[in-house]
Amino acid sequence: MNVTADVVVVGSGIIGLCCATSIAVSGKSVLVVGEHRKGEASTAAAGMLAPSVEKSEGPAHNFAIAARDIYPAYLEELADQIGIRVPLNRLGVLQVALTERGVRGLQKNASPTSHWIDRKELAHLEPTLGHAIGAVMNPEDGSVDNVILTLALNSLADSQSRVTRHAGAVTKISAANSRVRAILADGSAIESGQIVLAPGAWGAEIDGASALKAITPVRGQLVSYPGIGLRHVTYGPRGYLVPRGTASTIGGSTMEKAGFNAVTTPEGLARVQSAAEEIAPALAITPPASSWAGLRPVTPDMLPILGRDVDRPEIIYACGHSRNGILLAVLTGKVIAQLMSGAPVEHDLSQFRPDRF
Repeated sequence: MNVTADVVVVGSGIIGLCCATSIAVSGKSVLVVGEHRKGEASTAAAGMLAPSVEKSEGPAHNFAIAARDIYPAYLEELADQIGIRVPLNRLGVLQVALTERGVRGLQKNASPTSHWIDRKELAHLEPTLGHAIGAVMNPEDGSVDNVILTLALNSLADSQSRVTRHAGAVTKISAANSRVRAILADGSAIESGQIVLAPGAWGAEIDGASALKAITPVRGQLVSYPGIGLRHVTYGPRGYLVPRGTASTIGGSTMEKAGFNAVTTPEGLARVQSAAEEIAPALAITPPASSWAGLRPVTPDMLPILGRDVDRPEIIYACGHSRNGILLAVLTGKVIAQLMSGAPVEHDLSQFRPDRF
């Protein structure tokens, strides 16, 4: 196969597309290599932007906050470019307390930017949560419709003359003489000056890139209910609810080591539904409209792998985003483009270094 692209991006999910489109803006030609697989996280996720709730430490937390805050301007720019407006919910994220012990735990661990809402205020804000004692409000957090975002990113990539596509699965990577060679499942090969690895949960199946071996697929099962009037993303003791406008409410999610078996199970769905009903009792009489399972690309410390391979700098990692792939996707793409262009990276990536495992 003859390839003229400056950069190959392995993976056509939301991370790969954010990387490819950002690199193309910097002036380099990009070939995206990937194929759709059952359980891919880009469209299976609930789309939460909640770094105040699912907190990291140190520079990783700062990165997550910056990733959340880049979304409004990025989505406006995306709408201007391709005419697709991606729904963004920045009303805040609620963490409801159902017991006095829950109140103490939430108040003890609350983010400095959050505040407490008592029972009366919560019932006024979200009537369907009126049974709760109160809640922590994280006012800057929210969610994005990742299904429409994935559609928009595909349209953006298709509109960029510097981006081309190739359908296939990469099985092996090698680097020598400042060139990178990717072997595909059909036996064909692609060569380029640099390669970005964003293969999702299937990273460990690619030989020749040692950092990918740290990635494990972890299944999450989710359900979708008809809308119940909930407006805020809401966390409960055992799960969460994410409203998608007024039409539907997503409940999730499990964390299961089930290999690449991206199917729902009666046991898993029962846990998700029980957790959802605990948050919003109205769901006990609201049958789910659909259910599905996705595969998260999880690392041992739940943080992504970002940066150049220590021994082979032609290889750049943009993978292992664990539970926060949607949150970190846009900023990941911008950071990878900065690495590619040789520009100073504006964020501390030390906690994400590829050689840490």
